[in-house]
Amino acid sequence: MNAHAEAHGPPVANRSSRVDSRLLGIYFFIASEVMLFGSFFSAYFFARVAIPHDAWPPKPYELPVYLALLNTIILVSSSFTMHWALQSIKRNNRQGLIAGLAITFGLGLTFLLIQATEYTRLGFAPSDTAFGSTFYGLTGLHGAHVFIGLNLLLYALVRASRGHYGPAPHDHLGVELPGIYWHFVDVMWIVVYTTVYVL
Repeated sequence: MNAHAEAHGPPVANRSSRVDSRLLGIYFFIASEVMLFGSFFSAYFFARVAIPHDAWPPKPYELPVYLALLNTIILVSSSFTMHWALQSIKRNNRQGLIAGLAITFGLGLTFLLIQATEYTRLGFAPSDTAFGSTFYGLTGLHGAHVFIGLNLLLYALVRASRGHYGPAPHDHLGVELPGIYWHFVDVMWIVVYTTVYVL
């Protein structure tokens, strides 16, 4: 019996790319998320153009710009600690990995709690004009992504505390993939903050 007769199932897939399929997967997922955010930004800008107002946000609504700026600094800082965590495991520094993930999780949770507190003090609801709908739509969509990112970070932190990661490229994908997602969340918040609170 020859080798062809003994083989079962489909042939091994040809890998024409040097990029890990899981990395490609997260990049394609983020591309789809960019399009999702793009649709929300389109609705926001349509509301600003189609509904005539002397000022935006329309009176009597006011946004806590400086509180949102503080939140922006917190979230951007978490990108640096996430980068530190990944670089630590690449250097086989497990304590640095755990510390970086824990600090990143703490900063992300702080961001989300501040945003939730902001919601309780705004004085308007999603049903209050197109401004309210688009404001809560954009910031709420981003908040949902932060929540998902926190779950990914927590899972990575638990695994890191159990010694699951190593310095080899294929041994720390469980840190790199949540890190890529987290950086996307951070960059997207900069765009949301600039669009909603500054412009």
